[in-house]
Amino acid sequence: MIQTIDLKKGMVFKRGDKLLRVLTINHHKPGKGNTLMQMDIQDVRSGSIVHTTMRPSEKVEQVNVDKRNTQYLYEEGDNSVFMDLENYEQYEVPNSNITEEKKYLQENMEVQMDFVNGEIVGVELPATVTLEVTDTQPEIKGATIDGGGKPATLNTGLVVTVPAFIKNGDKIIVNTADGAYKSRA
Repeated sequence: MIQTIDLKKGMVFKRGDKLLRVLTINHHKPGKGNTLMQMDIQDVRSGSIVHTTMRPSEKVEQVNVDKRNTQYLYEEGDNSVFMDLENYEQYEVPNSNITEEKKYLQENMEVQMDFVNGEIVGVELPATVTLEVTDTQPEIKGATIDGGGKPATLNTGLVVTVPAFIKNGDKIIVNTADGAYKSRA
């Protein structure tokens, strides 16, 4: 058993007969009263996402997760196909279960897959990924990194705010935790 205050993004726990994965977590301290844990959690089996609030002292059953190194291969219909790098076994994951991760996935990218009792419960991305800018406003001559930003669409469909000097075709490094621009690649 683990207290909810010890939960982190990506952790899997059991509540009733459901396996739940933490997508986002926030400690909230209202003006009066006790601290609350606000979380977006995903039911691993159904893919449904729920926003919930729990007390920090509330206990949940932590689940042991088996991590395997895999490679993202391609998208097939409503599924994404991954290959285990040790035994070359392929796994199909419904796109509805990895909606956030899909914004960063590129073919042949290595990721970790989380399994509980042989069941896929999640995909863990690297801390940063390199993506190509496919659509943004023209670059502004003399622009510096401090001069605000502009939206840019990347090759995976993700839209991030980038500095004004970034142009179409540039490769940039994006933080997968918050989707923020880090630097040019």
